[in-house]
Amino acid sequence: MERAIVITAGLLASGEAKTAHGLIRESERFTIVGVVDHEQAGKDAGEVLDGKKRNIPVFKDIESAMSVKPSVCVVGVATPGGVFPDNMISLVKTAIENKLSIVNGLHEYLSERMDISSLAEKNGVKLIDVRKPKKRENLHFWTGDILKLETPVVAVIGTDCALGKRTTTRLVMNACKGAGLNAQMIYTGQTGWLQGGKYGFIFDSTLNDFVSGELENAVLTCNNETKPDVILLEGQSGLRNPTGPCGSELLISGNAKSVILVHSPKRVYYDHMPQWGKIHSIESEIELIKLLGSNVIAIALNTENCTREEAFGFQKAYEKNTKLPVMLPLEEGCEKIVPLIRNITTKKSLL
Repeated sequence: MERAIVITAGLLASGEAKTAHGLIRESERFTIVGVVDHEQAGKDAGEVLDGKKRNIPVFKDIESAMSVKPSVCVVGVATPGGVFPDNMISLVKTAIENKLSIVNGLHEYLSERMDISSLAEKNGVKLIDVRKPKKRENLHFWTGDILKLETPVVAVIGTDCALGKRTTTRLVMNACKGAGLNAQMIYTGQTGWLQGGKYGFIFDSTLNDFVSGELENAVLTCNNETKPDVILLEGQSGLRNPTGPCGSELLISGNAKSVILVHSPKRVYYDHMPQWGKIHSIESEIELIKLLGSNVIAIALNTENCTREEAFGFQKAYEKNTKLPVMLPLEEGCEKIVPLIRNITTKKSLL
């Protein structure tokens, strides 16, 4: 794996650095050797993220980060609308001048900026815009073959965006694998690809007509090549987030009859924006999912702004109110769902 540094430009401790957060936790595509963030310089990136030391130093600038001998620089932020932050352009240019290839997961493509592309060509490095759409001839239209699939499909969707759906999906996958189950994940966002995902597509850069087909193709290809016990689908946004409602595709076109629902007990408004409206109750979300033909089999809580005591209190309360198992992925991991998934894989007729 190539040695990579991740640039966050002062946003490492914020939700906008969720791409960096995923790479700090785990990556099978790059070896993350440092983060560039002037606000957190001198700290360990893992400690900034969740208090766990991961031996990934945070540097104040590109020049100092070159001490860890990277060959790649990854843009580690996910901004609203995928707009490239102006304050990161100078970091990108400095990285290119230091002979680093750039991997960018934003909607604004660096390869289409003349100043960046010419500088990259001059220094002999690559510009990889992960979110560039596929060409029409490489896209798939939904066929219905997924309806014949016997392997159980579990979707990990949320009541809002930026809740940790991808992280939860990976933790569930790893927990299953640790218990001897062949669990595979379908990524649907740029960070999933950056973390090394083999099967999937980038949902929000795919032409709408082909979203269902790309999802189906990823699931069927994964099933044919890996013969899994269970396939996990990474969700995007939320079923009722008005800025980008998403999730029904996974249930209907992806034929996911089981759902792990991610929720934040203390989040009131969609994406923390009062003008976007209040998040609907978890009970109504469970009912909506049922109306779409699927069943919530477990809940995973994002415990942002919660003390440890509050987190476990919410866990107990939601288990009592919903009669469902409730996971605290960051506090406890996701091992408690393994028996339930194992049961699903041995009773496919129930799906």
